[in-house]
Amino acid sequence: MKGKLIVGILYDGSVPLWEWTIGEIEPLWGEIEHVSEIFPFPHTCYYKDIGDPLYRRFLSFKGFTEGSLLWERKIQAIALEKKSGNPRKVNVDPGLLDGARLILASTKDRAQRIPISDTLYAEVTLRYKGRKWVPFDYTFPDFRGPLYYPFLENLRKDFLREMRTMKEAHA
Repeated sequence: MKGKLIVGILYDGSVPLWEWTIGEIEPLWGEIEHVSEIFPFPHTCYYKDIGDPLYRRFLSFKGFTEGSLLWERKIQAIALEKKSGNPRKVNVDPGLLDGARLILASTKDRAQRIPISDTLYAEVTLRYKGRKWVPFDYTFPDFRGPLYYPFLENLRKDFLREMRTMKEAHA
């Protein structure tokens, strides 16, 4: 399975921390293709060690990523979080987006998650159905509403366009 690598970053909104995070991520995962707007993140107290208030922002990267590498990306994300400080200053959540779904990696086991390594899991967080993003009953609260959907829709269009181009080149 191939998809667009996407990463959600939670942070306190500071520009220097954002720039530091970008500087750490690009050498790991390649050239950044898209950066989302800044979204407020009032959904949980779980990340209060990072800051209050919190903000989420997304990045996507040029080209495709193999789905089998999602566990490796999550390990790199965890290392980056640790590098940001103690307690951590960022939360970095990699995922994979294709034409049909958004898959996110996690360290937390839940009934709907599939093991991708000894300690890491993946879940289909959103599916694309009826020309729109559709959440599941277990989908994270911030992904249930439409706030992120325009950004995800643009990534989906990129994915489909790049797949068509790749298929035409091999035809």
